[in-house]
Amino acid sequence: MNPLSLLERLGRAVLTLLAVTGRMALFAAQAFMHIFRPPYYPREFANALMNIGWLSLPVVGLTAIFTGGALALQIYSGGARFNAEAVVPQIVAIGMVRELGPVLVGLMIAARVTSSIAAEIATMKVTEQIDALVTLSTHPMKYLVAPRVLAAFITLPMLVAVGDIIGIGGGYVVAVQNLGFNAAAYLQNTVDFLESRDIVSSLVKGAVFGVIAALMGCYYGMQSGRGAQGVGSATKDSVEVAAILILAANFVLTGVFFSI
Repeated sequence: MNPLSLLERLGRAVLTLLAVTGRMALFAAQAFMHIFRPPYYPREFANALMNIGWLSLPVVGLTAIFTGGALALQIYSGGARFNAEAVVPQIVAIGMVRELGPVLVGLMIAARVTSSIAAEIATMKVTEQIDALVTLSTHPMKYLVAPRVLAAFITLPMLVAVGDIIGIGGGYVVAVQNLGFNAAAYLQNTVDFLESRDIVSSLVKGAVFGVIAALMGCYYGMQSGRGAQGVGSATKDSVEVAAILILAANFVLTGVFFSI
């Protein structure tokens, strides 16, 4: 392959990435601006709270409890090689609160909520409902995007907190019932080992992941092409980008809170 042609393709890819990043940044700025400016749509906000928060509890709870139980088994099995089985409660607690809890909840929300938002808004665009909103002097960003972003920002820390508790509970049940740990000692070790910054970092990650998930769903929904293929492509792209950004944000936030 001609080196100049390869360089041209690389430059085109970089420029495309920068253009997409710029459009996403402008979209996010507009979304945050509309959150704080009237008019407000409390019904849309309440529906978003229900869909993003309450209806996500079952999948978050099941994901967390199985992850906590599996984590306890893995740590016990690995610790047995070094006669360190007693560290199970401490490692389960810090693993769930610092890392697995927020990341798994964020990824599950990206799979469930981001895809739903993208498909809903893309369908509205295809069926010209967004154009109808503009005709009725209703700003689509304010009516469709702002309530969902605000709802995700509020509910994701709560879901992460619930996921952390259920995940630690899953590890507790497995450790006490299957691995022979004392129930009171397990809980005491868990409480003693966790620090306030562990909990704060978990909740902050949840808020950031929620904003990312909602923004990507709204952005790709608004940018979708026409027809069923456009809706499908918008849904797929929104989940992929949201998942990647959540993992990248997790790395950055972990470095900020716990200094690499």
